[in-house]
Amino acid sequence: MDTFDEKYFGAARLLPQALRSAALALPPPEQRLAEELRLRAGFPVSAVLPGGERGLGGPEVRPSDLDAMAEIATGASAHSARGTIRAGYINAPGGYRIGLCGETVADLSGVSGFRVLSSAAVRIPREIAGVAKRAAAALGGKIGSLLIISPPGAGKTTFLRDLIRLVSDGEPGLGIAPSRVALADERGEIAAVAGGVPQMNVGSRTDVLSGCPKAEAAMMLLRAMNPETLALDEITAPEDAAAARSAANCGVRLFATAHAASPEDLARKPLYAELLRGGVFGTAVVIRRCGARRVYETERL
Repeated sequence: MDTFDEKYFGAARLLPQALRSAALALPPPEQRLAEELRLRAGFPVSAVLPGGERGLGGPEVRPSDLDAMAEIATGASAHSARGTIRAGYINAPGGYRIGLCGETVADLSGVSGFRVLSSAAVRIPREIAGVAKRAAAALGGKIGSLLIISPPGAGKTTFLRDLIRLVSDGEPGLGIAPSRVALADERGEIAAVAGGVPQMNVGSRTDVLSGCPKAEAAMMLLRAMNPETLALDEITAPEDAAAARSAANCGVRLFATAHAASPEDLARKPLYAELLRGGVFGTAVVIRRCGARRVYETERL
């Protein structure tokens, strides 16, 4: 008899009871494929699956349900998550990240919170042990600075997490020795640190700095933690690119992610074109969807 998928069940538990029951009505084989739960005021809960988004039936979501979800996700302490709520998301224990939309409250300093929530996206964290090992094998175990490329939602963060674990713990079969990794986890999606302890497996020699803008975090880690590898999620701003160049100039191996369909698509974006011209990254792992599967290809840059 099929049982609930543990990660999916954890996401469903963040919902108020009536919505939780609707979410758990999804058959377990599909729970294991689910990437997000979506809540929109006026509509039933839906799940994002490899084939698209599907309504799950049950009652319509109300703004009060979204407020209740935020209370559950923050342990009835929404004030303690003001910083991330202001940025449009909540990090819940277990590595769950909840994106928020609605009517914001703003002042001269910018957005300070939400007056009314209208929708939410509960991202279901997945660990795929060994996904990075195949790419490492394709490189003969010689992993240099590496850029992970894919369109949104194709699994860049999942791959990055496993890659960090691989080089942190080492892989004798591929000749990869354990090494120190410093992780700039700005939004807490990669390691999901709670109470000082990573909830996701990022390896035994990984030091995590979370909740800090990645460019600033990268420089703090380079100065203070003497890393052999620096890892950060998506490079999106000039200051992120500058931090990547600084890491390269310090002789530190760099892992990062980028939104693009291919290296050629990436080279058309000025922010990345400069990094490619400077030789900051030697290799790309390109992730492409193929139905419900993902295909991982390594390419020299």
